[in-house]
Amino acid sequence: MDDELNELSPRRRRLLFRARHRGTKETDLLIGGFVSDRIESFSEQELDEVEELLELPDVDLTDWLSGRRPVPAELQSPMMLRLMEASALPGAGIPEEMRKN
Repeated sequence: MDDELNELSPRRRRLLFRARHRGTKETDLLIGGFVSDRIESFSEQELDEVEELLELPDVDLTDWLSGRRPVPAELQSPMMLRLMEASALPGAGIPEEMRKN
């Protein structure tokens, strides 16, 4: 992963770091996993959308991604919807090496 990380642009490395170091373990895993899996393929516009998501408070993101509260209509961007869909999958946020086979 270190080699892959070094090949990313500074912006992508910065976004990946921010996604993995949110402040709460739940959002670190959910958002960090989502971004890690897709960071190389995101367009510049999608990177802008990820940056916007990373500005949202962890408490709200955790509630929205877990389904405890609905996402406000004004925040239901295509990227938020993709993140919600990915977070709803079984095993979302669990690193591959920790999953039971």
